[in-house]
Amino acid sequence: MNFKSLIFLCLVSFFQLNAQSVVKSPDGKLAVSVSVNNGKAEYTVIYNQKTFIEKSPLGLKTSAGDFSSGLTLEKNVGQNTINESYQLRNIKKSNVQYTANEAIFSFTKDGKSAFDVIFRVSNNNLGFKYKVYPQKETLSCVVQEEVSGFLMPKGTTTFLCPQSNPMTGYARTAPSYETSYTLDDAVGKNGWGNGYTFPCLFKVNNSGWVLISETGVDSGYCASRLIGHENGLYTIGFPMAGENNGNGTTSPGIPLPGETPWRTITVGETLAPIVETTIPFDLVKPKYQASKEYQYTKGTWSWIMKMDSNTTFPVQKQYIDFSALMGYETILIDALWDTQIGRDKIAELAAYGTQKGVGLYLWYNSNGYWNDAPQGPKGLMDNAGMRRKEMAWMKSIGIKGIKVDFFGGDKQVTMKLYEDILTDANDFGIMVIFHGCTLPRGWERMYPNFASSEAVLASENLHFGQQSCDNEAVNAATHTFIRNTVGSMDFGGSALNKFYNSDNIPNKGSKRMTSDVFAIAASVLFQSGVQHFALAPNNLSDAPDWAVKFMKEVPTIWDEVRFLEGYPGKYVILARRKGSKWYIAGINAENKVLKTKLKLGMLDSNTAVNCYTDDDQLNGRVTTFKINKNKEVEINIPHNGGILITN
Repeated sequence: MNFKSLIFLCLVSFFQLNAQSVVKSPDGKLAVSVSVNNGKAEYTVIYNQKTFIEKSPLGLKTSAGDFSSGLTLEKNVGQNTINESYQLRNIKKSNVQYTANEAIFSFTKDGKSAFDVIFRVSNNNLGFKYKVYPQKETLSCVVQEEVSGFLMPKGTTTFLCPQSNPMTGYARTAPSYETSYTLDDAVGKNGWGNGYTFPCLFKVNNSGWVLISETGVDSGYCASRLIGHENGLYTIGFPMAGENNGNGTTSPGIPLPGETPWRTITVGETLAPIVETTIPFDLVKPKYQASKEYQYTKGTWSWIMKMDSNTTFPVQKQYIDFSALMGYETILIDALWDTQIGRDKIAELAAYGTQKGVGLYLWYNSNGYWNDAPQGPKGLMDNAGMRRKEMAWMKSIGIKGIKVDFFGGDKQVTMKLYEDILTDANDFGIMVIFHGCTLPRGWERMYPNFASSEAVLASENLHFGQQSCDNEAVNAATHTFIRNTVGSMDFGGSALNKFYNSDNIPNKGSKRMTSDVFAIAASVLFQSGVQHFALAPNNLSDAPDWAVKFMKEVPTIWDEVRFLEGYPGKYVILARRKGSKWYIAGINAENKVLKTKLKLGMLDSNTAVNCYTDDDQLNGRVTTFKINKNKEVEINIPHNGGILITN
């Protein structure tokens, strides 16, 4: 063999190896490149030939070995095509076709298998996870650190929610994903010193957007966060030692071989792929069969307007009647029902609700050793025997669901509690809402009786302070692009009271600054299969008839979502479809009138639509018109106002 032939073969081998280290999306636009540099694993994310994530670290440090350095990437990369379809009624899209290219990158250390990194790349989305191998006789390990990182290009701006200090806030219940977002901020920060809660949104200069989160977290691992570094690198952070009153380990334990949860990245030149993504659900599978066909429902709850003192038998009976008049299927009976109503009277309310076609959700304290929350019922959800006894009682009187509150931690032991509550509840046909809790991470698909999670600065804060009311529009125009993109959000909003008090008395309590059109638009913007709206019986007489009528009819489960326009914290307009009916909803948080021209390609020309709009004084009205042949509509939305168009 001559010298030129040898050089040619070396070049061929070089390019073949590099070709193997790249996995692309089915449309070829999204590419992930994996390599080793001085024994350290790295990856890069490119979309449409633009770099969205620069060379970023991969690897783990475990009790079985340090797999962050001294690594070799094997030449043979396993590649597969994933083509799956699934139906899921309680997310933003009911029928999903998931197509992706999967590549398994195997790394060795000292000539022995260390771990695989499994990448799945679909159009605009990618996920990766680790599979760790046994080391000699070691068949389990503690993952001490995950060095996975996300290096954002220079000039990137951030839309992030700081992680709070543990054992702070009300009754030392933090963290519970209830801090305010910092919008359009620079990289190189670390929140309040503890990093940021998932999901995390980044604007990559003029190239587009990146959303980073995780999915598939269950009792086999902890939940994570992002830690910010000065140079624009963000790395995976495990829970803080102080969470859960210092109990439980911060580092997850796994068997060997064993896998980590998926890290997810959504990339888009516009915000449409971010808002429309289904990646949290694409990468997971159901963990058990549903014990029955669960119903996703609308309901009311007295607590948001009337607070603790009205968790009484007469008020809850009134709310059953109210839900029945609205055509709703449930009410939520909040904290202190155990002492202020009692079990016998709860059974009586459940029987009365059955006659009216209205089921009950009951509130519970998560209890245990992890915070100081005093509300009852306590001591029932953290103990398997007592929990199952309680759930058997609930089943016997026909309770539809539970809302479990005050968790305050992301450790593996807490993830196990979430899973234990869900699995036990399924045995008794009970749906579960979590409150004061972590972000749901693919749970809608993993746990068939999972209804929703709060994990957001939700409607209760509108009652507690005027500042939250003043910022309601900004927050609503933020959650649509970040928190609500990855999981159901139990916000409990769409209030039609002008004032947050028991009887809508003027100038008592905090004042709602948004319009009634804003309120009904939010019922479409905020996605959750089960919704308990912040409506009150007095709204039947003091709210506009058109608003009450719409709230009677609005769905809580959807077949499709389309992003139309918007910018985080400023405004948002999107469309949701239920069957053949479209709901185009928008809100405006900017201190000026939003004037834009919408292209409504989802509607046929000459289609008659109802249009809910605000004037400059936030007085709402309903008009009817037909879609023109260009399918364009000019709209004006005032500050704190909304728009809603339905066919």
